[in-house]
Amino acid sequence: MNLLKLSWKYLTHRPLTTGLNVFLLSLGLAIITVLLLVQDQFEKKMTQDAEGIDLVVGAKGSPLQLILSSVYHVDFPTGNIPMEEAIRLSRSRLVKQTIPLALGDNFQGYRIVGTNHDYLTLYQAVFSEGEAWNEPFEVVLGAVVAEKSGFKVGDSFSGSHGISEGSHDHDEHAFRVVGILEPKGNVLDRLVLTSIESVWFTHDESETKDESSENESDHHEKFHQEVAKTGFPESDQEREVTSLLVQYRSPMAAVQLPRMINSNTSMQAASPSFEISRLFELLGVGVKILEGLAYVLIIISGLGIFIALYNSLKERRYDLAVLRAIGASRFQLLLLILMEGLALTFLGSILGILLGHVFLAALASQNETGVGAGLEAWIFLPAELWIVIYALGVGLVGSLLPAWSAYRTSIADQLMKK
Repeated sequence: MNLLKLSWKYLTHRPLTTGLNVFLLSLGLAIITVLLLVQDQFEKKMTQDAEGIDLVVGAKGSPLQLILSSVYHVDFPTGNIPMEEAIRLSRSRLVKQTIPLALGDNFQGYRIVGTNHDYLTLYQAVFSEGEAWNEPFEVVLGAVVAEKSGFKVGDSFSGSHGISEGSHDHDEHAFRVVGILEPKGNVLDRLVLTSIESVWFTHDESETKDESSENESDHHEKFHQEVAKTGFPESDQEREVTSLLVQYRSPMAAVQLPRMINSNTSMQAASPSFEISRLFELLGVGVKILEGLAYVLIIISGLGIFIALYNSLKERRYDLAVLRAIGASRFQLLLLILMEGLALTFLGSILGILLGHVFLAALASQNETGVGAGLEAWIFLPAELWIVIYALGVGLVGSLLPAWSAYRTSIADQLMKK
């Protein structure tokens, strides 16, 4: 007697009830799958993008906003800080290195970041084509930007004002692609990188129109010499930058530097590790709510499986008695009902895991320029095996009582009733 085939026939005999129970279970398991994938990748990604950055210094405002805008490039900057103060901070005995950032423009929603070559070194960037920028309005494209835009080395484009799509273009200044980065799975993949000078000149539209090419060339040469020496264009101290990425020289700097900046300057200092820990705590409340909803759906599906099996058992007692009469043992009847419950939950678990991955893929495709763009939907975690095991446990528990009732089925009583 093929019990597996027989149990499958019973399940397909009631397709609506079977489908509803499978769907409810898969929906709860899909939520858990998405949470597992997002938590695993999101935490790794946030940690990876902040690696090597001890402190972020920017304009007064929300520390978390400063971190999100300057490290992860997913929020609006808090403002700009004077170049003079930035240079003074870079010379502090507590500072090992500072990397300036100038924000304010975008290309098709991808942020144009003015910085120096230390930013590439920080993330261990590797070029698939070309090289780093050396002249104003030369840019390096992250792997995702290059893929989405289709640009190659030598192509030109115009940036748009603001850090999100929809603003006017800076037609007076075309950027030229000189390099494309290999995909690294970090924040560089979604950025357009250039010199700080390029960002400044883009917004000096009226001034750059009146400059002679000779004076502009001299200024560019002086700019490059200063940046190569100090990392900052010191002759442009009246300018501003958006923020500074700081590395400490010693552990003592972690105690003294943030307090000194926040108390004695017009700038604020924020620690990426501290702010991201706070963010995870805030997100943890929402995650717990979604987990609770998922477990409620799973419990409801478990009750549905129990009710479906128990009700079908009442209708099938005569069939079970016939099976006993033709040679089936009590244990085989018990195993038959258990297999039905396990089959339901196995189907639900596989469908739930697939739904979770599909949902995450849709979420990532709708968020091509934010943190969600870096989420990989088709990575399967070992923890997903526990989802299948958990679902089978629900099916086993839900089918125990109906299976025991089948085990106790009396041949004589059922045949006499018929």
